[in-house]
Amino acid sequence: QDAIDRKEKRSETFKTAVHGLETDTPALKTEELGRRAPQWVRDNLVTMCMRCKEPFNAITRRRHHCRACGYVVCARCSDYKAELQYDGNRPNRVCQECFIFLTGHTVLEDREGKHKGILEKGAAEVSSRSLLCSSLQLLDKNGKGGTRGWFVIPQDDPLVLYIYAAPQDVRAHTSIPLLGYQVRDVPQSESRHLFQLVQSRQVFTFVADTEELKQRWMKAMERSAAGITHPEEEEEEEEG
Repeated sequence: QDAIDRKEKRSETFKTAVHGLETDTPALKTEELGRRAPQWVRDNLVTMCMRCKEPFNAITRRRHHCRACGYVVCARCSDYKAELQYDGNRPNRVCQECFIFLTGHTVLEDREGKHKGILEKGAAEVSSRSLLCSSLQLLDKNGKGGTRGWFVIPQDDPLVLYIYAAPQDVRAHTSIPLLGYQVRDVPQSESRHLFQLVQSRQVFTFVADTEELKQRWMKAMERSAAGITHPEEEEEEEEG
């Protein structure tokens, strides 16, 4: 009887813990995500990724914790980094959902692989049919550092900017929806050619290698931000 009592007690503790995950975690995600450290879900409470539901195993699918929501997720679902306010705005490993929420970026992914989106296509393939593509640098929020990459606005998805780490990469790591953004010139006394995408509190600052390339990107982004998907639409608008 004593053994039965102990087993039932452990079972109730487990149920309480799981119930707490279901009810408490969403409040953190919507109200205080990134502002305070989450309570990590214990590894032994889950057997599968809390995002994609794929089962964990010791070799190919290991457990990781999202530093924003505290969920236990697999490597694929936590292959993102975002600045967290509670950690001095330093980049931390986060899950895809928290990455989208915290950065404003979108991640277009079909996990079943039925429809391969542009994010999953190689940079060279997308660049060959693009409105504009080139190397740019995306500055971080304090403007002191940044990431250089290969930036593409595809012909078949002209309202989105795709960012690859390199021109031959087989997968883009980030996409930014351009519709509704304002394109702002940033005059500099230095030799850097800066411009910005601005929408509400979201600001992306880019550095082009030349002034001519900067002007081409600003024009292309302005078209996409206005919803113009073909050059003839721009001509009609100017005539009207």
